Amino acid sequence: MSVAGPLSLGQLSVWHDIRDLPSTRWHEANNAALWALPPGVGAEEVRTALRSVVARHPSLRTRYGLQDPDSPIQLEPDTDFSDALPVVETGGAPPGDFVEGHASLRFRLGHEHGWRATLLNRAGTASHLLFVKHHIAADAWAQEVLRQEFTGALTDPSGAGPATAPGPAELAADQFTPTGLRRQAAALGHWNQLLDQAPPIALPAATGAGAGVVQATLRSGPARAAARKVAAAAEVSVSSVVLAAYARSVARICGTDALLVQLMSANRFSARWQNLVTSMNQWVPALIEGAREDDLRRLASGTHWSSLGAFRHGAHDVTAVAALLARRPGAPEPVCAFNYVALPEQQAPDSGEPAPLTEPAITWEEPFTSIGPRCYARAEESASGLSVRLTAKGVGRERCAELLWDMHHALLSTAGEC
Repeated sequence: MSVAGPLSLGQLSVWHDIRDLPSTRWHEANNAALWALPPGVGAEEVRTALRSVVARHPSLRTRYGLQDPDSPIQLEPDTDFSDALPVVETGGAPPGDFVEGHASLRFRLGHEHGWRATLLNRAGTASHLLFVKHHIAADAWAQEVLRQEFTGALTDPSGAGPATAPGPAELAADQFTPTGLRRQAAALGHWNQLLDQAPPIALPAATGAGAGVVQATLRSGPARAAARKVAAAAEVSVSSVVLAAYARSVARICGTDALLVQLMSANRFSARWQNLVTSMNQWVPALIEGAREDDLRRLASGTHWSSLGAFRHGAHDVTAVAALLARRPGAPEPVCAFNYVALPEQQAPDSGEPAPLTEPAITWEEPFTSIGPRCYARAEESASGLSVRLTAKGVGRERCAELLWDMHHALLSTAGEC
């Protein structure tokens, strides 16, 4: 049974990111997803399936006690919740046109649950469920868990699984046991050690119009094939190869051989918590040495082991880390951040035809949020290629594009040598 208590470490990280934001930015912790509906499904079937999923996961029925910003709590999950399902007629417009408007509506976490859903109809026929959630309720992995359970429940009422799954309150209780506290102490030691070793390096700042937040996404079919080829040659993960290429580009701009980076740790390494619906992501530092190494395969190997060492300490108390940094004025800050998005395996229909590869190109976007590190690369694979979204503050468009293309060149040129 879930009871009121402290936030889990992942929830606490989200809270630290948003607690000091002005109300005009509260929506920036939201994320929206479009879930395509199978033909013939009606509003009542969608509502029933969605209700079974929400009833299963305590995180989707949780409100928060935020009166003391330094000691937030998660309240006992509500036994009931609203199953209202607003319907929007798209009028022939693409479903994606409705995402930003709905995602921009803030959640009042002390009074309402951190999700909402809207049924999109096209000419009176249900086409998509637009699911918006606050990051404290579910991260990207958990969102995919929800999508799969919802899809299963549409065709089979038992598709969402058992009636009740563990919630973040159980995770928090586990993290504050004596064993959990020892892990937290080790994680704090990891931070302290890297702060001793890392040089005080920063990306050069842009001026004028380049001082704001810019966002660009590189999409490339050849880059995915190249990253996989280099990973096989170096006997490391694809994520390590992409991180190494990105880190090398940053290090060369900064003129440093040792680069302190922030890595997004999913913290889903235990079978017990792997598919828990909540936010478990946390930033953890890693020191990449020899970051300007010409041989990307060798750099990827070193990056791989540095990353694994960091991920061992991915679950940590951000309050304790903040106190540590306060005791160390002038401590080096991570130069950049990296997240290689991983999602639960999913069964996709096989059309028998290979997906067309995406031609390398950069597109510029208006950032939905500026929460997070100053220079943040988010990489993701698909059947059509590799995409890397770079959100950067005070770096400028020119340098942002330079980083992405230099990374792309490193992947392709190294693959050509394998």
